[in-house]
Amino acid sequence: MVATTIETSNNHRQLIIPNAYQTAIAQYHRATEHLAIDDNIIEFLRYPRREFTVNFPVRRDNGKVDMFTGYRVHHSTVLGPSKGGIRYSTDVTLDEVRALAMWMSWKCALVNIPYGGAKGGVIVNPKELSQAELERLTRRYASELIPLISPHSDIPAPDMGTNEQVMAWIMDTYSMTAGYSVPAIVTGKPIIIGGSQGRTEATGRGVIIAMMESLKQRGQGNRTDISVVIQGFGNVGSNAAVYAHELGFRVIAVSDVNGGVYNPDGLDIPEVRDYCQENGGVMHYPGGEPVSNADLLTLPCDILIPAAMEGQITASNASDIQADIIVEAANGPTTPDADDILNDRGIMIVPDILANAGGVIVSYFEWVQDLQAFSWDKDEVFRQLQRIMVRAYDETSNMAEKHHVDMRMAAQMTAILRVAEAMKTRGFYP
Repeated sequence: MVATTIETSNNHRQLIIPNAYQTAIAQYHRATEHLAIDDNIIEFLRYPRREFTVNFPVRRDNGKVDMFTGYRVHHSTVLGPSKGGIRYSTDVTLDEVRALAMWMSWKCALVNIPYGGAKGGVIVNPKELSQAELERLTRRYASELIPLISPHSDIPAPDMGTNEQVMAWIMDTYSMTAGYSVPAIVTGKPIIIGGSQGRTEATGRGVIIAMMESLKQRGQGNRTDISVVIQGFGNVGSNAAVYAHELGFRVIAVSDVNGGVYNPDGLDIPEVRDYCQENGGVMHYPGGEPVSNADLLTLPCDILIPAAMEGQITASNASDIQADIIVEAANGPTTPDADDILNDRGIMIVPDILANAGGVIVSYFEWVQDLQAFSWDKDEVFRQLQRIMVRAYDETSNMAEKHHVDMRMAAQMTAILRVAEAMKTRGFYP
């Protein structure tokens, strides 16, 4: 579980990422030690309810058939249908999907929406596929998932490497099988076919809401004095950067998979976003100095937002973190041993299952709108998002104060306790 770093030829550090499922299990057991829960329920919630692996063919544009492997894991269905994204990446593993599904269970319970956790993925680099190949892969994977998914059992959503178009293909594949349109089968889809206003911005916006609550808790109010560093400039990171910039915070560094850009006086985030869209990355943006992803994490700043992959902050670099507050936009970016180091140093961590819950909250709104065939405007979506995020932050903060634990422990304790109480009430079947 302990990650290491290696020195590259240009003297920049490169992270070796630890196993995400080991991290998730370690966090779970740490939290349950503080809770008076039946041992049988603790053991039950430790395991995914079901795991699905499929190997399926996809015909390439040149006529060749290649085989791909995909996964879908349901961790819990105690509170309701399982919910979770689908990622396309060459780094997808069953252990990673297990971890993400478990974190989704706690995330949904923490913000008090009626879902359990799920996650899915396909081992593929989507950038290496043509649009036609990507559609064929998606539709075949979706057809393999049909025994598992439905608007009342498991609702997929986009994640790393997937987007609203991928969700549209999944919705259409499921609907063609059902014989009628089923918009509630996925969330994060285009508005024209039942998507929700504000869904694209939701996760990044929720991260900044959580960040502002943490600053309020610490009595830091002057936004122009607050410097923000964001690792990851995909959907979550870029939307977080845009919203922080709009609110007057000074975003001094951002990065994508290839590297980043740093300007201690602040970046023009709308310009950076335009540059990224035109050039396929932020690394050579002329308004700042280049910085590696590993070095970006240790820049001097007030707020650090890891919005990329899991396992980025570890025992190897936690001592070098210079931020006062870490707001976890990614899932599982900090390992348990790094948590210990950061807590000892007095660095506040706003945990992933709280900070990045904006996406699943607005996905829930989308699902509700689809089931009711009634849409909300963006102002209503953002108002409800703010309400739920602030409530969840306050509940987590109160739990931390009551039990004298850090925010991650408090968030996990709050979520696990809710699922455990529901499990106790329902009972074990048969």
